Amino acid sequence: MGELSNKAANAILWPTYVVVLVSACLVAYWFRDSKTFLSANGTQKAIPLAFNFLASSVGVGVLSTFPKIANVDGLQGLLVYALSCGLPMFLFAFLGPRIRKKVPDGFLLTEWVFHRYGYACGLYIGLCTILTLFLFTVSELASLKFCIETLTGINALPVIIVECLITTLYTSVGGFRISFLTDTLQVSIIFVLMIIVASAMGKYIEIDTSKIQPSGLLKGSKLGYQLIYILIVAVFTNDLFMSGLWLRTFAARNDKDLLIGCSIAFFLITAVLIVIGVTGFIAVWAGLVEVHDPELSDSCFFVLLAQMPSWVVGFVLVFVAMLSTCTIDTLQSALVSSISNDIFRNKVPLRYVRVMVAVIMVPIVVVGLVAQDVLSIYLIVDLLSSSVVPVLMLGLFQFFDFLTAWEVMGGGLGGLLSVWIFGSVYYSSVKEGGKLLLISNGLYNNDWGAFGAFVVAPLGGIVFAFVVLAIRRAILYVRLRSTTADTSISRTNEDEHDMLYGSSAKGTYATLAVDITPETSGSDDRRK
Repeated sequence: MGELSNKAANAILWPTYVVVLVSACLVAYWFRDSKTFLSANGTQKAIPLAFNFLASSVGVGVLSTFPKIANVDGLQGLLVYALSCGLPMFLFAFLGPRIRKKVPDGFLLTEWVFHRYGYACGLYIGLCTILTLFLFTVSELASLKFCIETLTGINALPVIIVECLITTLYTSVGGFRISFLTDTLQVSIIFVLMIIVASAMGKYIEIDTSKIQPSGLLKGSKLGYQLIYILIVAVFTNDLFMSGLWLRTFAARNDKDLLIGCSIAFFLITAVLIVIGVTGFIAVWAGLVEVHDPELSDSCFFVLLAQMPSWVVGFVLVFVAMLSTCTIDTLQSALVSSISNDIFRNKVPLRYVRVMVAVIMVPIVVVGLVAQDVLSIYLIVDLLSSSVVPVLMLGLFQFFDFLTAWEVMGGGLGGLLSVWIFGSVYYSSVKEGGKLLLISNGLYNNDWGAFGAFVVAPLGGIVFAFVVLAIRRAILYVRLRSTTADTSISRTNEDEHDMLYGSSAKGTYATLAVDITPETSGSDDRRK
C-alpha cells in the first residue's frame, strides 16, 4: 500500500506536464496581449482574484511545513500559522485601494515607493522584493524535490527541470495574464484532488482515540504563544514583498471586487492550510509518528499516504505537480514584472527581461536541489521584511510625511543590525548573533532567540529610522543656517534631492528646515 513503481510514477507525471504545457501554451497564445504582459490592471472579478490569491499563497511546501508545525506545537500552532497566512489578505483589501489611488498606472508596491521616496529607495525595495521572490522560488523547488522523492523512487532533477522549462515557456508567451488564467483553472482542479485525498484518508486511516489526550497536541504551549507574535509579524510584513500578490491586487476590477476576493481568499487559504496541517497530529493519533519527531515531523502527510492504496498516492502526485506549477509560474511572472519595473523602469525590451529570468532559474534550481530546511528560507526573508516594511509603510499616512528614503533605508539596515546586536548579547557570541540573522537555530526550540529577533527587527528598524531622521534634520539645519535666507538651492543639490526623494519634494526642500514632505499626494491632501 502507498507505493508507486517508477513506471507508474513516470506514467502519471509526464502526461500531467504535457497536458499543462499544451493547455497553457494554447491559452497563452489565444489570450496573448502585450498590454497585459506585465500586468492586467482593473480587469478581474472577485472569484478569479480569490483563486489567484490562493495559488500565490499556497505551494507544495505546505505539505511539509504545516503538518510539521501541527506535530510540534499541535492545534494552537497550526491555527496561528494558518490564520497568519490567511489574514494578510485583508492588508491588500485595505492598502490596495490607497496604493492604487496614489499610483493608478502602477502595478506593484514598488511603484508607490518610487513615487513616495524616490529612485534610490525604489531600487532598494525592488532588490529586497527580487531577493524574496528568488528565495521563495528556491524553497518551492526544494519542496518539490522533497515531495517527488518521498512519493516516488524517481530522480527529482528531471522533473524540476521540465517543470521550470514548461512554466518559463508559457509565461514567456503570455506573461502575467496567462499566469492569472492558469492559476484559476489549476486551483479548481486542486480542489477536486483535495476532496478525493481527504476522503481517502478518512476511509483508510484509523485513529486511536486513547492517544489524543496524552499527546498534548490540543493544549497550549510556550512556543504556541510565541508563534502568535512571530508569525503575525513575519507573514504580514513578508506578504507585502510578494509581487505576485500586488499584481493581483492591481488587477482587481474595482475596490468592491478586491474586498470580496480577499475575503474569499482568506477563508480558502486558512481552510486549505488547516486541512493539510491536521495530518501532523493525525499521524500521531494513528500511532505512526511521535510528537515532535525529529526525523518524521515534516513527513507526517507522506507517512499517512504510505498507509493508503497506491491510487491515492497517484492523485497526490498530480496534486503536487499542479500546485507546484501554479506557484512557480506565479513567481516567474512576478520576477519578470519586478525586474522590468524596479530595475530597468520598463525601458528594456521584455524579451531581454524574459531571458534574464530564464538565466536566473539556473541558480535557483541548483540552490533548490541542495536546500534542506524550507521553513528556514521563509524565516530569512521574513526577518528582512520585518526590518524594512514597518518604516516603509508609515509613509502611507500623512502624519509621517516627513519620512524620506534615508529613514527607510537606514531603518531597514538598522533593524537587521539590531538583530545581530541582540543575538550577540543573548547568546554571548558575535558568531551566534550573526547566525541569528539566518534563524539557523530554527523556530522550534526552547530558547527565546527567534522570538527576540522578530521583536527587535521592527522596533530596531523604527528606532534607527528616527535616529537617521534626527541626524538628517541636524545636517539640514546647519546647512540652511549657513546660507542666507534668499539663497536658492543649487541645481546640483536639486538633482541630488531628486535622486534620493523624488522630484515631487523639490518645491518644499528649500523652505523646510523642520519638515521634509517628499510626496505630491500628501501636499494635495493638505491643500484640500
